[in-house]
Amino acid sequence: MFKDIFHDIVKNALIQEGWTVTDDPLLLQFGGVDLYADLGAEKLLAVEKNGRKIAVEIKSFVGASKVSEFHRAIGQLVHYKMILEINEPERELYLAVPSETYSEFFMLPFTQASIERNKVNLIVYDIRRKEIVKWRTWKK
Repeated sequence: MFKDIFHDIVKNALIQEGWTVTDDPLLLQFGGVDLYADLGAEKLLAVEKNGRKIAVEIKSFVGASKVSEFHRAIGQLVHYKMILEINEPERELYLAVPSETYSEFFMLPFTQASIERNKVNLIVYDIRRKEIVKWRTWKK
């Protein structure tokens, strides 16, 4: 299975923030199809009795076309979200993107409209500092 070039940066950044990586990759099964999100993680929150669970799809956006990569990512997320709603409704799905891509491409009106319409949760990570710099979560 192919891992994104920044897979380990995001994985380690999540661990630094107190997350426990439970699946690398996270298997999503439904209707005779097996899909794999890059990571599954959980975090026990001090103010809650129940832990918080997430699934993370990591993208580097280093290819020739950010639009093509974005199309592919949104397609993956639509299917991952469908399976999670059926099998693990408590697990939140996130798309992890580099901070440079976030500030340049994800701030465009087109990208913002798509993220809003599809309620895409984002983790923004800094490649150089190897840390998460922003979480953007839509309310359910």
